[in-house]
Amino acid sequence: MTTFEEAIAQFNSGDYYACHDTLEAIWNDAWQSDRAFYQGILQIAVGLYHLKNQNWHGAAILLGEGTSRLPSYLPDYQSIDVETLLEDSLLILRTVQVGGKEGIENLLRSLENGDLKTPKIYMI
Repeated sequence: MTTFEEAIAQFNSGDYYACHDTLEAIWNDAWQSDRAFYQGILQIAVGLYHLKNQNWHGAAILLGEGTSRLPSYLPDYQSIDVETLLEDSLLILRTVQVGGKEGIENLLRSLENGDLKTPKIYMI
């Protein structure tokens, strides 16, 4: 398993803090053209980490920053379905923004119930 595959597995299992650490190591050594790709995924992971911990502000900021870095890598990049990751992450971001701090518990419940899709990284 490559380090990037390890980061994907961590992201998809909800181990966002470990994913952040793994992606940060990749990001530090990445080509300039790849850095925003890794940073975008890293920031989405940290945004989801903050969401899980009911940190509305951290979730809103980092999901916003992460999703803003990925559009130039659409529809796919390095065997990753960027389009699906971006769409699912933007839906979470909009839900965070619309619901505000007061709506974070409902959002988490919707994710748990499967009413709202937790972003995942899919290989193509």
